[in-house]
Formats: sequence, structure tokens, C-alpha cells
Amino acid sequence: MADVYLGLGSNLGDKAANLATALDRIAAFSTVLAVSSFHATDPVGYLDQDRFLNAAAHVSTDLEPAAFLARLLETELSLGRVRTIVNGPRIIDLDILLWDSLVIDTPGLSVPHPRMHQRLFVLDPLVEIAPDALHPRLQRTIRQLRETLHSSTV
Repeated sequence: MADVYLGLGSNLGDKAANLATALDRIAAFSTVLAVSSFHATDPVGYLDQDRFLNAAAHVSTDLEPAAFLARLLETELSLGRVRTIVNGPRIIDLDILLWDSLVIDTPGLSVPHPRMHQRLFVLDPLVEIAPDALHPRLQRTIRQLRETLHSSTV
């Protein structure tokens, strides 16, 4: 069984319900071990859109990374995710942030998530459930990454 950390986000419709539904569907193919509180955040990149609700989840799975990603993408699609504008509005966004202590670089999947250490909307929820999880490329804990990013934005 692999320990996997996910980032979840929504900024269309009933955001909290979208996150809850996504978590229910993820529970159909993995074991949800912990979920952060939901965080209201400003959009990044494409700014002409509503605020997001973001969360992090810790799950356990016996699926391989590619198969797990395929299930996440199916979940997004089943909830109505349409990819039009990069970083644009979305009913649901599901990202693999960490997969055990692995570094994965394949077409379509990069773990750890390549920009997670630059995004408070990822680190703030993740630090609630995995403060001591180690970023395998940067060799720093989630707490350390968050503290560094918080101090650079103040």
C-alpha cells in the first residue's frame, strides 16, 4: 500500500459539496486516512475567476501511480471538469502531491507535484495533515516549505 497526498480544489458551484463528493469518489478506490479543513484562497495565474476552496487528503492505495492518476482524472470528468483555460475556473481539481517518498517523472505525471512548494493554497492545507512529510526532491518537510513560503510573502 502506498501513502499518497492529494491536493483538491474547486471554484465553481457548491465548492464544499464538490470537494466532499470528490473525496467520496476517491474513497471508492482508496482508503481516505485524513482530510484537512477547507481553505478559501485567491486564484493564482488566471485571476479573472472566483476564489477557490482547497483541501489536502492523505490516502492509501494499492494502485500503481498511473492507474491511480487515471482514476483521479475519471473522477474529475464524472464531476463535470472541463479543461479550457490553463489555471482557469474548474468544478474540481485533483492533484497527486506526494507518493510515498518517490520521485516520478513520466509523461502526464510528475511527483512530487512540481509547483507545490510555491503554492500556499497547497501547503496550508497539507501542513494540517502532514507537517513532517518530506519533499523527496527538496529534502525539506511540508512545515519547512510552508514556513519559507510564508516568510517570503510577508
